[in-house]
Amino acid sequence: MNENLLGIIAGVLTSISMIPQLIKVIKEKNAKDLSWIMLLILIAGLSLWVWYGFVKEELPIILSNAFAVLVNISLLVCYILYHKNEEDQTL
Repeated sequence: MNENLLGIIAGVLTSISMIPQLIKVIKEKNAKDLSWIMLLILIAGLSLWVWYGFVKEELPIILSNAFAVLVNISLLVCYILYHKNEEDQTL
């Protein structure tokens, strides 16, 4: 298998891996089971992969990890919004 094709397939699969979680969180408007620390660490790691992609001038690394950063930032935003709503409801 061509190494570029392998990299693109791997990037697509890892990039879309959190989309089902994002859909579930948005649909249920509930993010209490998410770990915000895990999301921050994952976003930091993915951001470093984007940087590495720029250093190596590897577009598949840049695009797949940048997309994954956006998905995970969306999850973090949902966590913040829905967690705040949960706190407001308990008051």
